[in-house]
Amino acid sequence: MRRSHFVDLTPLRLSPAFARLWFGNSLAGVGTFVTITAVGLQIYDLTNSTFAVSLVAWFSLLPMIAAGLYGGAIADRFDRRTVAIIASVIAWLATVSLASIAWADVRVVWPFYVITTVQAVAATIASATRQAITPRLLPLTMMPKAAALLGISSGFMVTVGPGLAGVLVARVGYAWTYSVDVLLFFAGFFGLYTLPRIRPLDHEGDGSGEARSGGIRSVLDGLTHLRRAPNVRMSFIVDIIAMTFGQPMVLFPAVGAVVLGGGSITVGILLASFAVGSILSSIASGRLTDLRWQGRAIRNAIVSYGLAILVLGVVLAVVMLGGHAVTSADFADVNRPALAIASFALAVAGASDNVSAIFRQSILQSAVPDHLRGRTQGVFTVVVTGGPRLGQMFAGTLATLTATWVPPVVGGILVVLLVVVSVARVTSFRDYDALDPQP
Repeated sequence: MRRSHFVDLTPLRLSPAFARLWFGNSLAGVGTFVTITAVGLQIYDLTNSTFAVSLVAWFSLLPMIAAGLYGGAIADRFDRRTVAIIASVIAWLATVSLASIAWADVRVVWPFYVITTVQAVAATIASATRQAITPRLLPLTMMPKAAALLGISSGFMVTVGPGLAGVLVARVGYAWTYSVDVLLFFAGFFGLYTLPRIRPLDHEGDGSGEARSGGIRSVLDGLTHLRRAPNVRMSFIVDIIAMTFGQPMVLFPAVGAVVLGGGSITVGILLASFAVGSILSSIASGRLTDLRWQGRAIRNAIVSYGLAILVLGVVLAVVMLGGHAVTSADFADVNRPALAIASFALAVAGASDNVSAIFRQSILQSAVPDHLRGRTQGVFTVVVTGGPRLGQMFAGTLATLTATWVPPVVGGILVVLLVVVSVARVTSFRDYDALDPQP
């Protein structure tokens, strides 16, 4: 156990290739979250409908699932560096398209759904491939420490990206906002381009070469392995529960418009608060990443996450039911006490989610053999990117049928109950030992 609580920087020193990939993806990810936030804000501006914002998730979900599964198979068959670069280029072209329609002042909604679906598909393949590359750049004992560094990276993206988007949209408009992402993408290309070739290992892991199968057969082989891997499978299940019922981000445009007030700046603050918690938990992860009983750590972190989302819902309920809602887009009129409490709850949620992610990623990268890692990582990517989309569907639809505060209250309670019951039923996951990683 390390004496210092400060994040362990050993992976960055040990592998310059990992350091370049981490740095480049951190900057490019800022642009990604600028675009994600701007798309939600622009669709809400065009429609005044939270449900219309949630349709981004509805349209992209099934293509993204297919991309994660088949993209993981591609990553196990071909050079992972090449796969990641090609997928990133497609995602970049989608962002260029968003910037183009914004500059052309297109005021219909359907192009946003088409372009963001293409972007989600490409980003899913790129993300799955990048994560499958990491264990080839570092020793497996470094996986929790690398995951903590990735937590800082993710927190940085979600902190700077939405906040920057809120300011840019308010000051210079959507066209310039998307254009920022177009430029930041090049940092991600740098990180990938400077990698060595990452060709798949054979089934015994003692050489390089193409995998022995491809196509649908390869996807099915990966899913069959997952059926025989209860600990990896449970790490996916608990995350799906948390993201499906505890993902209120789709509500934030409405919260900024008709609940707390403050418009796009409030949206940026709420999203940034989640990321601040994530960053702080990674910065203080020095001793955390040495924990042996990772299944229990995941359970406790997700329970904490559910409780934090419940607090957010209670704050919104008090404001709305108490008649204190603010409809002014001027940040000077925002409900400051409610915004402060909501931001703190989201910071706790971000910290809890990051702790869970550190250990879920560590279990996957340590317990799954390399020749199956791309496909399993593809499923993981579907979970971590598809789960929030299910959450957007749940929150957006339920809020449309009831009120803005209902989804986080109901969802927070469901997260706590379902995770506690699920983990109790799988004792191998509850007792998972990092010193003896078993899938």
